[in-house]
Amino acid sequence: MYLHNLLKRLPVAEREFLVSRSELRTYRRGETLYAKGERSGQICLVATGLLRVVVDDGVTTDFIREGDFCLNLEVSDTALHARAALVAALPASVYFILAEDIWAICRRHPSVAFEFLALIMNRIANLRVHLHRISSLSSEPLITCVLHELTSLAPVRKGGYDKRISQEVIASYAALSREIVNKTMRSLELRGLLWKDDRAVYLRTDARSVPRSSLADDS
Repeated sequence: MYLHNLLKRLPVAEREFLVSRSELRTYRRGETLYAKGERSGQICLVATGLLRVVVDDGVTTDFIREGDFCLNLEVSDTALHARAALVAALPASVYFILAEDIWAICRRHPSVAFEFLALIMNRIANLRVHLHRISSLSSEPLITCVLHELTSLAPVRKGGYDKRISQEVIASYAALSREIVNKTMRSLELRGLLWKDDRAVYLRTDARSVPRSSLADDS
């Protein structure tokens, strides 16, 4: 067994050692894994579900999807502390892996270290794209971008995202008010660009390119 594709080329003994030193925990939606500043010498790996990274005032800065690591640690007073809070956006099962074990593997296997670096660089690039959206897009294009992103982060059926992702969470990620998110989603629904069933919210792939109707403007 191995915890992640990044680690599958390790010798069997090292993989088994890492698994034996890891702990699998489960969380309900909305449950906090740890708070900002909390001492933690562990790296999180999402086995199932979705987590969100939360900073001051409840702002969501990032999502950690199934199969992703959360490298949310900084060194302070010679200990490792969480840079931000980590909250379950959906019910989740998470492996907690000792950071010292990961660093030891990186020292012994430079290829793993380079792959970890690539993951971090990709995460930074995605955050830059999201910050650019927030600073440059008006509310509707921004919200449709976020909704499309959720269809990859929390997919349910074809083209939909998990209905349990609340408008409040979407608003915190888009740096908008819940009222604006609610009004925009209602407008998209009236125009046939968004619809729901008992499990998912669906968005037409061309939603960003369809102009607003006078009906939506009056809603």
